[in-house]
Amino acid sequence: MSNAAFDEGALFDELDAYINGLPERNGALITVLHKAQELFGCLPENVQNFVAHKLEIPTSKVFGVVTFYSYFTMKPKGACRINVCMGTACFVREADGVLEAFKKELGVGVGETSADGMYSLDALRCVGACGLAPVVSINGEVCGKVKAADVKTLLAERCGADCAPRD
Repeated sequence: MSNAAFDEGALFDELDAYINGLPERNGALITVLHKAQELFGCLPENVQNFVAHKLEIPTSKVFGVVTFYSYFTMKPKGACRINVCMGTACFVREADGVLEAFKKELGVGVGETSADGMYSLDALRCVGACGLAPVVSINGEVCGKVKAADVKTLLAERCGADCAPRD
């Protein structure tokens, strides 16, 4: 994933080479968007325009896919990406309290990234781990049976000492 110090031109060159190397461009939009987000860290307007141009499709189609799927983002995410499941099983087991604890601890709302770029907080629908409800995913690692009181410990353990909030 990229950061503020990346060479955007080199990333566009890499994305261009990736698209040019595809055996078939028709139907490759989601694959290309995954690669673009891997390279750029998010899918801002200029990246979406580039993809649309290269795949010879309307930018509106690219935008529609980016905004429909929760995996894609148009804003940079933090180094520690936190997702709280708000599906039915998690919700009835007080995932809303877990989400509130993360919001309070990090000082960010759902869909936001902290000012220092360290944390992103999102709420998801079912992640398919209902037996572990409530579930939190931190940098792709699923944590089950999470309680609001576990938030500080999870941040310290899963985001690393350099990312843990300071008292």
